[in-house]
Amino acid sequence: MKLESPLQTIHGQPSWRLAGSSVETFVTEQGGHLGPTTFRLGDRNVRPYAVAPWTEEPAAVHLLPMLRVLRGDFFCLPFGGNAAPFEDEEHPPHGESANDAWTLDELRREGDTVSLRLHLDTTARKGRVRKEITLIDEHTAVYQRHSVTGMTGPMSFGHHAMLKFPDAEGSGLIATSPFVLGQTSPVPVENPEHGGYSLLEPGAAFDDLGAIPTVMGDLTDLSRYPARRGYEDLVLLASDPTLPLAWTAVTFPDEGYVWFTLKDPTVLRQTILWISNGGRHYAPWNSRHVNVLGLEEVTSYFHFGLAESAAPNALSEQGIPTTVSLAGGPFHIACISAVARVPAMFDHVAEIHAHEGEDSVTLTSRSGALVRVPLRHRFLAS
Repeated sequence: MKLESPLQTIHGQPSWRLAGSSVETFVTEQGGHLGPTTFRLGDRNVRPYAVAPWTEEPAAVHLLPMLRVLRGDFFCLPFGGNAAPFEDEEHPPHGESANDAWTLDELRREGDTVSLRLHLDTTARKGRVRKEITLIDEHTAVYQRHSVTGMTGPMSFGHHAMLKFPDAEGSGLIATSPFVLGQTSPVPVENPEHGGYSLLEPGAAFDDLGAIPTVMGDLTDLSRYPARRGYEDLVLLASDPTLPLAWTAVTFPDEGYVWFTLKDPTVLRQTILWISNGGRHYAPWNSRHVNVLGLEEVTSYFHFGLAESAAPNALSEQGIPTTVSLAGGPFHIACISAVARVPAMFDHVAEIHAHEGEDSVTLTSRSGALVRVPLRHRFLAS
């Protein structure tokens, strides 16, 4: 059944509303940003995603569309800053998919499923991107699929999810599935001459989120956040491609829930953690973008852009792909993000197990506490 889908202005942006029995979300016309998103957990609602504090300020109209809209989660094609052109292609930061206006195809309900379908025709590299966002009744999850057609050549891409953490030191506990390489940004994310500050040692390799070198000569723990107020940093984790699925998770013990995302690690090869805690003193950030963590599932060479991802780089030289070679398509990128209530003593996620033949997964914490969640994990392979 086709549904009516009028645009509503949400946090300054015309947006489409998508709602099931357990999730309500909005998708902006400009840039296709997902959010705000409300998950219904029994008798309470949780809204884990961040919305930039300037979205309704008059000065926002002068910003790059991606920054003007900045919220929730958005799809990047190509992923990264894209300051350098790739051959004769000049892409905006995080691509046209994160900046340009999307066109509505339909909002449709079929049984227990409601889906919003949009498309975007690109010009920097001619092609079409289709966006499908699906909600399933009784699932506290958002299912996203992007399909790219008509493009050829190397391409980086990824999801740019951002969570807003409670304003208490270490209120969120961060964990990921096993990774084969962890590294801080090879260059500082910010430059003090330009009003930005970073703390992590550039180019440092690590195998444990709990022990990351800093420029001060000590180690810091990235598995607990918020932390390190006044700094902007970024790390990359190369996912283990032999896993049947890879995941990233944040437990909020005092809030009584966990947020997690699932992906195919042979499609989305890396996870980038963008740690944004007041380290940018220039507009529009003005030191007020705090307690935000980007958990970005990508295939990319860090945050630089397509030119750097398509060129030989430190990851590709180790056999870790940083682009996919498109051949006209269709090429599909799927991702699932979800929340679940957790019992007392549930801490860092240690494992997420998908039950074969069933629409459910089990999350086990390091403490041994576990929770079973209704989830259509086979969506990643469909």
